[in-house]
Amino acid sequence: MQHVFIVGAKGFTYGGYETFLDKLTEYHQNNEKIKYHIACKANGLGITDETKLEDVQIISDTEYIYHNAHCFKIKSLELGSAQAILYDIKSLQYCCNYIQNNNIKHPVIYVLSSRVGPMIGYFANKIHKLGGKYYNNPDGRENLRKKYNYFVRKYWATSEQEMIKHSDLVICDSINIEKYILKEYNHFSLQTTYIAYGSDITPTILKDDNPKYLEWLKKYSLIDHFYYISVGRFVPENNFEIMIREFMKSNTKKDFAIITTKNDKFLTKLNKKLHFSEDKRIKFVDAIYDQELLKKIRKNAYGYLHGHEVGGTNPSLLEALGITKLNLLYEVGFNKEVAENTALYWNKKDGNLAALINQADQLSEEDIINLGKKAKNRVEEAYSWDSIADKYYKVFLKQENFSNTKVLK
Repeated sequence: MQHVFIVGAKGFTYGGYETFLDKLTEYHQNNEKIKYHIACKANGLGITDETKLEDVQIISDTEYIYHNAHCFKIKSLELGSAQAILYDIKSLQYCCNYIQNNNIKHPVIYVLSSRVGPMIGYFANKIHKLGGKYYNNPDGRENLRKKYNYFVRKYWATSEQEMIKHSDLVICDSINIEKYILKEYNHFSLQTTYIAYGSDITPTILKDDNPKYLEWLKKYSLIDHFYYISVGRFVPENNFEIMIREFMKSNTKKDFAIITTKNDKFLTKLNKKLHFSEDKRIKFVDAIYDQELLKKIRKNAYGYLHGHEVGGTNPSLLEALGITKLNLLYEVGFNKEVAENTALYWNKKDGNLAALINQADQLSEEDIINLGKKAKNRVEEAYSWDSIADKYYKVFLKQENFSNTKVLK
């Protein structure tokens, strides 16, 4: 049996890495050749309440079984952004102790994100002494995120370099990220592979007259099939400023429902600059964790606006392509790699997105339906969870030939 320890996600709550773990363990729960051990946050934001998970087996206050995966809860000091770093360190310590105490042979420790670079050399050596392998998923270009100051960005850049340097395998969920890794770190001996992020494209079970959906429309004064949406964290690099400014310039009579996380400081700053509170079409909507309701909202939206420019394969984009027929995406390599010719694209030039929204409003129903079909087919062919889980299984059981091997002295 291959034991795989996964560190870096909060657990199984809503989010990219968390959804990935939920689906990966679900698809492999009856596979006797692989056993997952999942680090989960015990305190702070984003923790999973395991008592609300289906078919969960509670072992103790700090351990439970979910999808046949051994889940262990790690408590760390709540030190703002530093909590995540400490959480990863304590998780890695737990993994190494568990491997040693249970005499586990040839384990794989898979670290999501690149937070603990300064410490990863120590842990990589320890993992190797235990007969294991250390794999890393670098996520996106964290050092480019505008929410971080110069020193934090510098830390991310240094940390990423160390995480890559010591990896036995770098798993990238974007072809563009893999290209970046191979180019940026071509002085290291690297093994990389590309495995995309998956997406759930099963149709919503909610009908148009569902009370939850109708209540949501009423709460935000929205009209069925007469609104655009955007889903994502309310941070500068997701280009909400451009999307709001351009939407306000457009002639559309439809509303723009922004489903996002709470960030009062950024919201206040943006409103002072754009005065969007004076435009009744702009609606800020609380984050939605009811996945069926979110599917319904996506399905019945007229269109989806996507402004993410930092990162790899974005979960919100995949969900939109799988459900929403008309998608207007920021033209950057990550997004074009995923959507290809199934969406419309905009750039940051003044008036560009406003003109695209006006154009989108004039599309025929046939054109919109055809775009929707192409988008859904694209997700089904390249990003289904069963194919993603199968690729991970082959990698974890060392049955996969890595797509790239870069060995430079």
